[in-house]
Amino acid sequence: MAGNGVASIGECMLELSGQTGPNWRMGFAGDTFNTLWALHALSEDRPATYVSAFGDDPFSQGQIGFFAENGIGIGSSPVILGARPGLYAITLTGAERSFTYWRGDAAARQLASDPAALSKNLENQALVYFSGITLAILDDASRKTLLEAVTKARAAGSLIAFDPNYRPRLWRNRESAQAAIVEALGVTDIALPTFPDEQMLFGDETPRATAERLGQWVGEVIVKNGEQPALIAESGTLHDVPAIHVAAPVDTTGAGDSFNGGYLAARLAGHGPQEAASRAHRVAAAVVQVRGALAPFETLRAAFDS
Repeated sequence: MAGNGVASIGECMLELSGQTGPNWRMGFAGDTFNTLWALHALSEDRPATYVSAFGDDPFSQGQIGFFAENGIGIGSSPVILGARPGLYAITLTGAERSFTYWRGDAAARQLASDPAALSKNLENQALVYFSGITLAILDDASRKTLLEAVTKARAAGSLIAFDPNYRPRLWRNRESAQAAIVEALGVTDIALPTFPDEQMLFGDETPRATAERLGQWVGEVIVKNGEQPALIAESGTLHDVPAIHVAAPVDTTGAGDSFNGGYLAARLAGHGPQEAASRAHRVAAAVVQVRGALAPFETLRAAFDS
């Protein structure tokens, strides 16, 4: 029997953003953590667990402390002696961002190093969320361990949500990414792809083509497409849900991740897919008006409930 909690699996990195001259602001972010941040803000009554692996350095300790200050635990995630978090820097051209990464030896690559701890972290969760980036940072054996744990959680009653989130530089080749993502879709209840990613990875010509392809494995598919409508595919029906235009975005980092968090929070609260997507669009629109990937909880809640 699934419990009340929400768990997200992946890599949270050190984020350098908001450059002013030689000065940078350091925070913590990463695709699956950004989603959990929004989901937790909008589902305060649900225990939130970030499932990963951490180092024993001061930055990792700061990361775990930041989670705790904001009500997010790490469950039984391993702490790896001598390991450390990955790092990325955001550079902006207007509101559009580009990223530079240092993550080759990040602790999160060992998140499946203790299969029993990983499975324990996914027990009694109402929802388990992971992404294509989660898959990409793992070797083949670790990826298999992860999917086995997710499958076990699903069999116990957890709802499984997955964003394919294709990042070519993290994969050996396109074919290995395709195979891993299709395997993950086979254990997924809610898929949250982004159309340009799917177009790049699978050659889809339209969001509808993406929805129909993913519908082979997944009963509920939400195809995000930037400022274009999100396409909802559920039970054989398709619906467009218009996005919200932001005239002067500040930073688009984390918009899609926050959409995912808003959508999943709304679904867990009992809203239907179209209403959930409308609320998720409002959350994403709020996030692009702040710097960095994480908007304040109050900002997210105000957008979600507006």
